[in-house]
Amino acid sequence: MQVEGFFSRRRKPLALALSCTALLVAFSGCNHATSPDVMATVNGKDISRSELDKAYNGYKASQGEAPQEPSAEQANILRLKLLGTLIDDEIIQQRAEKLNMAASEEDVNAKLTELKAAYTQEEFDKKLKQQSMTLDDLKQQIRHNLTSEKLINKEINSKIAITDADISGYYNSHKSEYNVLEPQYRLSRIVVSAVPPPQTGNLPGTRTVSDVEAKKKIQAVRNRLSSGEDFSSLAMNFSEDQNASSTGGDVGFVAESSLQTDPGVFAAVSKLKPGQATDVLPVYGGAGPAQHVIGYAIYKLIGREPAGQRELNNPSVQQAIRQGLRESHAQLLRQAYYEKLRDDAKIRNYFAEQILKQGAK
Repeated sequence: MQVEGFFSRRRKPLALALSCTALLVAFSGCNHATSPDVMATVNGKDISRSELDKAYNGYKASQGEAPQEPSAEQANILRLKLLGTLIDDEIIQQRAEKLNMAASEEDVNAKLTELKAAYTQEEFDKKLKQQSMTLDDLKQQIRHNLTSEKLINKEINSKIAITDADISGYYNSHKSEYNVLEPQYRLSRIVVSAVPPPQTGNLPGTRTVSDVEAKKKIQAVRNRLSSGEDFSSLAMNFSEDQNASSTGGDVGFVAESSLQTDPGVFAAVSKLKPGQATDVLPVYGGAGPAQHVIGYAIYKLIGREPAGQRELNNPSVQQAIRQGLRESHAQLLRQAYYEKLRDDAKIRNYFAEQILKQGAK
């Protein structure tokens, strides 16, 4: 379970804005036994009003200017969703603590240093301010993110074993899918948006909001690649490609005809040897006269495959099948694991209770 926030995501959910004053009015008359500042409890651990406000305001800041202020009902719907994610995160953090798997201060500082490397101190401080965050807020989000990763790697990923028989069985059932009609390019990429993008799944701190900022960020990443840093790690930490950042930027095989739809990308990729990466390239949106730059990308060529039937003994075929089976199985197990943790947890959502009481009047 990943944590979203700082220039990026605050664990997959939404919010606009409602002032504390309006929320206090909404809570007037609340008579639950705990403090009215407690929005929920998870196994006796409080989630406070200030925590919810911080998540709420941070999400609002990450979304830019809202077209209009939401109604009280709209704001409360969004707050309920955010509170749900805070509850889920608290469940995960408590489980990790019980198993002595919380991220260490050294782990957090190492990730923070890695994150800051793409920015000057002034740019970094500006990002924090834009997201209504303090450095301690960011460190807490990084700690939660790393702790969640450690827990899932231990409880789920480490227990998944994909055998040769599994790969062979999948290949035999999907053999026609590996009979390709044209050359294929297996690519990884790092993408940075030049416009405010939707929330992404990578580390906190990776979301850009302007063309100038996007250029600075992608060039900083390219410089780090040139100095020998790992492409996959940089993609996981800085790419805004929601579909590939979690896999180290790997987008799989791309047909030559699809690649040719962007002549600039095709020309650059065609010159690469496996393992090499392109310079920074523009990403275009729209068509014809309306075409415009919407971001920037760096592509890495993992390998090429000729047209024809790709056999099971092809290492890239085996790797692709293994990765697909692992992720599919992991996704199922993660969902079941989260549901089991929720079932075992003692949760009290006072915010939801209060809304229901008000609706019954």
